[in-house]
Amino acid sequence: MGFVSILSFAHKLIEERVQPGETVIDATAGGGVDTAFLARLVGPSGIVHAFDIQQQALDRTASRLEQECPGRDVRLHLRGHETMLDVIPEESHGRIGAVMYNLGYLPGADHETVTEPTSTLGALEASTQLIRRGGIITIVLYTGHRGGLEEAAEVERWAAALPQKHFQTLQYRFMNQINYPPYLIAVEKR
Repeated sequence: MGFVSILSFAHKLIEERVQPGETVIDATAGGGVDTAFLARLVGPSGIVHAFDIQQQALDRTASRLEQECPGRDVRLHLRGHETMLDVIPEESHGRIGAVMYNLGYLPGADHETVTEPTSTLGALEASTQLIRRGGIITIVLYTGHRGGLEEAAEVERWAAALPQKHFQTLQYRFMNQINYPPYLIAVEKR
């Protein structure tokens, strides 16, 4: 029996905290894997907001949702994740169960379109305002692309500086893998 994969561990952390009927966010929709996971988790009475700056990503996500969990309330936003506070209705601020990130680029697409530290840090700050007590932010960091290591270092600094009184953070990573393996940072609001 091997260790749990990075993405599976992120899903496990969220499953332990999110209840059916909640509102959750996929901050980087990509191919829709996390969006579909969140839609199944919150069920037909929950809401998922999914953000991406590429129409191709939202199209892939919509296709996956049609096949895997039709009829769920998933709202696709062709916007950067740093605009979350503007998009999420104010009555949901401080009530979001989870926010998921997969940083890097859209697999199978242009590798020059990548997440950027400035917008990512803005989005992460917004996420801390949006999640409820006991809510979670998961950040899967892919570092094998241009700017990936720098973005990961910024995210690590941000997470380490969160006040312990209000947040707890953890890092989950495989240490002896080659070729820039992804790793996870998770933040829970106390």
